[in-house]
Amino acid sequence: MSGSGHAGKTVHPDNDKPAPVVVPAAQPATLEPSTRAALDRLVGMESLLRAAAGLTVAAVIVLALYFGRELLVPIALAAFLGFLLDPLVTRLKRLGLPRTVAAIFVTVAAVAIIAGVAAYMLSQMRALSADLPTYQGSIRSKLVELRQQLKAPSDWDGALSTLRVVSKEIEQVDEPPRPTQTVVIADPETGPVRTAALWMERIGGPAVTAGIVLLFVVLILIDRDGLRDRILRVMGGGNLHVATDALSEAGTRIGRYLRMQLIVNATYGVPLALGLFLIGVPGAFLWGAFAIVLRFVPYLGPVLCAVFPLLLAFAVDPGWSMVIWTLGLIVMLEVVSNNIIEPWLYGASTGLSPLSIIIAAMFWTTLWGPVGLILSTPLTVCLLVLGRHLPGLSFFETMLGSEPVLDVPNRLYQRLLAGNVIDATELATDAIDGYAAQYEGADATADAVVEFYDAVAIPTLRLASANHTAAATAQHRLQFTTGMAELLQEIQDEWPVRAGDDDARRGARIHCLGARWEVDALAAQMVAHALGLHGLDVRITALVGGRVTASGMERLRPGDVVCICAFHPAPQALLRQISRRVRRLQKDVRVIAMPLALVGQLDDQAHLGLTVDECAGTVREIARRLTLAMQASGDAATEGVPAQPARREPVHAGFEIDDALCERHRDLVRQVADAFDVAHAQISWRDGGELAVSGSTLVVAGEGAVARLPETETACRLVLASGAPVVIEDVLRDPRVAELPAFLRHRIRFYAGVPLRRADAGVVGSLCIMDTQPGRLDDSELALLTSMADRLSSTLDAS
Repeated sequence: MSGSGHAGKTVHPDNDKPAPVVVPAAQPATLEPSTRAALDRLVGMESLLRAAAGLTVAAVIVLALYFGRELLVPIALAAFLGFLLDPLVTRLKRLGLPRTVAAIFVTVAAVAIIAGVAAYMLSQMRALSADLPTYQGSIRSKLVELRQQLKAPSDWDGALSTLRVVSKEIEQVDEPPRPTQTVVIADPETGPVRTAALWMERIGGPAVTAGIVLLFVVLILIDRDGLRDRILRVMGGGNLHVATDALSEAGTRIGRYLRMQLIVNATYGVPLALGLFLIGVPGAFLWGAFAIVLRFVPYLGPVLCAVFPLLLAFAVDPGWSMVIWTLGLIVMLEVVSNNIIEPWLYGASTGLSPLSIIIAAMFWTTLWGPVGLILSTPLTVCLLVLGRHLPGLSFFETMLGSEPVLDVPNRLYQRLLAGNVIDATELATDAIDGYAAQYEGADATADAVVEFYDAVAIPTLRLASANHTAAATAQHRLQFTTGMAELLQEIQDEWPVRAGDDDARRGARIHCLGARWEVDALAAQMVAHALGLHGLDVRITALVGGRVTASGMERLRPGDVVCICAFHPAPQALLRQISRRVRRLQKDVRVIAMPLALVGQLDDQAHLGLTVDECAGTVREIARRLTLAMQASGDAATEGVPAQPARREPVHAGFEIDDALCERHRDLVRQVADAFDVAHAQISWRDGGELAVSGSTLVVAGEGAVARLPETETACRLVLASGAPVVIEDVLRDPRVAELPAFLRHRIRFYAGVPLRRADAGVVGSLCIMDTQPGRLDDSELALLTSMADRLSSTLDAS
């Protein structure tokens, strides 16, 4: 085997064998400085080239939409009408009709209804046109009156007359007389053939388009499943999950928009017809029907359905009272519809922002004319859904969506960077008020503030810490820290710790320390405020770093708690140093570390490497730990006091849990566990001081028996007590459930439970999911779990 190992051998000249060829090792290629600089410039232009390529593709697509409108408009109209008619076809198919017959029947019925409505409107318009000559006198008198009013002398007549005279004198120019031109008026050939040709020219194009649309509608309705599969294949490639979600969301949003638009139009058109009838405007119900139909056309439709009744009121009434009453009715209906009914009914029906709806209407009208204006909202909703589910088109969701593109921590961070403390304070108070609506009881305010600190304020500090040297300038850092300090002061003033509680506070004193930086001190202020709202005795040492001395902080007493907040990315050495210095001042203290930069990286052994007693990752976690410790100390202080007789909770379930019910519930919990991809799910019911488990993948009862657990030894007690969903992302970080025997035995790390209710008894049980790894639920998943619990409760109410 030859190789590089032979290259170093000595070759004797008397050897008959040819000397091996020695190949020198390859050297790395070197580039000329000019070539390297050109490559660097090319790499720097990558983003610009991507933007240029995107703009080129967008321009090509827009041109294709514009020049291909003769083909694309009928297809778009047919798809829109097919979407509207498909539910009726599906319903008829379920009744037993073949899909082809159902599609043709629905299409013919829709055409007949449209023709009937059009015939009714034409008959009404014909009747109105026959009556219009009788209103000529009224129209003439009003026009004469208006002309007289316009020609009446005014205070500006002198100035206008002078301006006209001066303008004529300046523009007057001597021009040679022009030769007289002879004009010959030739009568066009008029005859039946010419008239028929003109009419065919006028209606031929729309008639052909309507025929093509009807043909496409029938084909779409007949081959709905095949067309849907092809769209899924094109959109999703190999990922049917994304394509299915996108198609389903588009259909849901467009359907909801059309239903809400119909309701809004009806709430406008029906009162308009009744009002015009009472006022005396002819054809009142015709104008009401026109309003319902025309208001499907954005922006232009409301104007048209208001103009016709006003013109008719102007023509009919010899005076001005009918015009004034009609105008007042229209203005009142517009105000009520735009400010009350539409915000109430629409909500997030389309997910489009108001500005994007206006821009979309202008864009599609420019491309496709009136049809584009009608279809602008459904087409833009499709673009929004594509942007939400396809990463390459995510800019559509950013530009068109109504949801904020920045989450609350990023928005707060941006306001503070800009020095806009007023907007930041408004953002914070709105967030706290929103969280407060989710809580009940005496600690609702404290829980809301803690939720704000954990969900918004601490992540904002984390952003500032991450960008401290990477992107922020000295001015940015100064504006952020001063702005956050002002914001915290505003929060503490708005939600103060009750002044009369100092003497009533129990338990050890708590000292909150900032480890090194200003953001650490700000976090310590947040923790201190949250603990104070929970009735704990708190002291703050703002910024100590390694300078923990007896003079630098309030005197420590045995049994006190020291909480150290740190945003350092590698805080181990710093926390060990501070912990050692704290213990030099007082050995008998409880040290809790909050390494806030290590979010999601803490476990039950994290404190061992930091020489502290405990680690906490959130403000809520440390508040729960210390509150429970205070309650435990209070319970120990009351030992020896005669206990009051325990009040046994009544049985609330109100139904019998038999073997058949347990079998159904066992099947259900397996389905729930599979849907949420967790290890366990459970259904339990309150029965006195116990929970009767009718279905569980975790608890297995004996043959023919229902498993029972003490309510105090389960996390479901939190759901039963609050009557609201409870999500614990990491069981080991929550002192309320960290020591539960069942969780320790089965190594449960994640819990989420929702209440089960009965109409006559309130909260009677819980449906929960559990896993052996920490996790979380987003809003849609929590809503799904809640809906499953509601369906389970409804089956019990029905039985």
